[in-house]
Amino acid sequence: MTNLNKNLEEKVIEALKRVHDPEIPVNIYDLGLIYELRIDETSNVYIKMTLTTPNCPVAEDMPGNVLQEVKSVEGVKDVKVELVFDPPWDKDMISEAALLELGLL
Repeated sequence: MTNLNKNLEEKVIEALKRVHDPEIPVNIYDLGLIYELRIDETSNVYIKMTLTTPNCPVAEDMPGNVLQEVKSVEGVKDVKVELVFDPPWDKDMISEAALLELGLL
């Protein structure tokens, strides 16, 4: 990965951390809802993500929120968000930082 893409990846991750799950007061990145993040050489971003549950009340809104937040990052050309439920999300996917924030460590 080039330095340019590495810097852009860091900015995209910062943007993802501004999106929060409404049921758990932690950002979607630290919750482990982002399964894949790719940035190609022309600054197009691909995100594969899931939700804490397929019945999540924001199932229709969350991918759009992610798309808007990432598209607002300077240098991002285009964004594609794919919502998947396989593998299912599990609390073991939560980052250590988020576990600390939730008081679970």
